[in-house]
Amino acid sequence: MPATVYDALGGDDAVLALARAWHTRCLADPVMAHPFSHPGHPQHVERLAAYWAEALGGPDAYSASMGDHSHVLRMHAGNGEHEEMDARAVACFEAALDDVGVQDEPLRSTLEAWWRWSVDAMAAYPASAADVPGGLPFPRWSWDGPVAPAR
Repeated sequence: MPATVYDALGGDDAVLALARAWHTRCLADPVMAHPFSHPGHPQHVERLAAYWAEALGGPDAYSASMGDHSHVLRMHAGNGEHEEMDARAVACFEAALDDVGVQDEPLRSTLEAWWRWSVDAMAAYPASAADVPGGLPFPRWSWDGPVAPAR
């Protein structure tokens, strides 16, 4: 078994393909399309893939040049409760795993658990971006779940 979930998935190209598949699924979903209806960063999918890659044990390209975890949480904060959208984000991710051919266990179940955990993290500050503490450690996920930050 590869050392990291990132390696098992297939590295940068595979993570980018998964991010593209998820983004495409979200745009086609009537509820999930709403957050993407405003103009975003022109390299949104590539930045998303860099974040996912780092979270799954890949290179630190996101945190080294694009932002820290607090920055990402602030981008998702202040939008109120959105349980239906969160559930649809999970469904779109599971369908995207099918789209890119991830059927292998335990890889698929590990990715699904990571995604549900990530969706919950992004929804943790519904009232305001100002509620997100600064300097939060970048979240990492292993075959056994969340990895405690180094001290």
